[in-house]
Amino acid sequence: MNSTQSTATTNTKPALHGVKIKQRKGVQKATAKHEPEVFRDQLLQQLNTVEKNNFDEISAKLDVAGNTLEYRKYAETLFEVLIIGGIVEPGGIINDSAERSSFSIFSAAEDADIIKQHVNVLNKLIRRYKYLQRSLEDTLKHVLQFINKWQSAETSKLAMATGYIITSQLTSVSVLKVLLKDYLVKDGASLEFATNVFRTILSEQSIDQFGKMLISSGMDSKLIDLFPPNKREEDCLARHFEAEDMKQLVGFHQKNLKDSVKGEFLVKLKDMMSEESKSTEVVTYVKQIMKENGLDEPEVIQIVWLSVIGTVDLINARPDQVEIQALRAIKAWATVLEAFTSSPKTEVVLLQRVQITCYEDAKLTKFFRQIVQVLYQHDVLSDNAIIFWADKAHKPQGKTVFLKQMEPFVKWLRENEDSSEEEDDD
Repeated sequence: MNSTQSTATTNTKPALHGVKIKQRKGVQKATAKHEPEVFRDQLLQQLNTVEKNNFDEISAKLDVAGNTLEYRKYAETLFEVLIIGGIVEPGGIINDSAERSSFSIFSAAEDADIIKQHVNVLNKLIRRYKYLQRSLEDTLKHVLQFINKWQSAETSKLAMATGYIITSQLTSVSVLKVLLKDYLVKDGASLEFATNVFRTILSEQSIDQFGKMLISSGMDSKLIDLFPPNKREEDCLARHFEAEDMKQLVGFHQKNLKDSVKGEFLVKLKDMMSEESKSTEVVTYVKQIMKENGLDEPEVIQIVWLSVIGTVDLINARPDQVEIQALRAIKAWATVLEAFTSSPKTEVVLLQRVQITCYEDAKLTKFFRQIVQVLYQHDVLSDNAIIFWADKAHKPQGKTVFLKQMEPFVKWLRENEDSSEEEDDD
């Protein structure tokens, strides 16, 4: 054997013949074919053997099936089957030739208790497989895009289910933002669907709870956008929801709008005062806002007060400068405060707001009496309003501290009132 042949023989690598090399699990999953139809058929084999409306057995079947079926990979298909009854194809089409699930929200009776039981099955499933919750929300958003494709009874059941899904905290109200798509809004599909969802939610929760949900999801300011463009007016919104027996929702919406106006009003007013606008200009602006937005004096005086005290830099002010700066600001804008305290009720409201401000900011707490005295000296507060506040109208926040501070001043006001009455008798 020559040297060349010897080298080639030495460098030959060993090979295993007839042995199958097994792929790693990660490679297998990456190259596996995505077959939702196969998953659907396997799921239906489990569900379609259960007697209709046997919700406990359905939950048990779904629980066990998760051990063999790839719920994580086919989560969207899973929920489409449980909601629609089959796979939603592009354009919102369901293949009629394919087998449909006997257990789905679409195939359920149009009855609130039955729909709630279906949602309870979803709830149990997600409690068992927590990773499915995000997929339920994503699937619901996808399905809601096609509410104009389904039959009326189907959309009605889907709306009820969506309401119960939201109240069960399986998803948030933000899922309804899908309804703001123009093609759903223009023909009224969004409004009809949302109305049914809201009715379901309000059957389970108070308007206060629902209102917080709307605000946290950002839907509180978008209710009007559910209406077709030619009906996008506040009067239309009020008439619609009142006709649907949801006056509490109308009340929430109107209060929310007013609060938004108040917030913008406060910012603008504070800017005007910080820029040292003339008192007459400020009063004119406040009256204009009152007229345009239907605000009453007790509402306005609180905003004016917050604007006045907001001009004081309480965060950076030295402790020995707080009283001086606060009283200076009150004196500077006393004419504006006085212009909007024309009734005893408004005076008491202002005094209550001053009390809460001094309670919430510890730097002002010990100057409550001095602030009230300045307001009294500039005819913003009357002696009757102060005495009434001390006797009956004080707020619980810090009342012991503030009543103790005010005791000498209130005593002086009472004595002054008595002496005035004696002079009148004479």
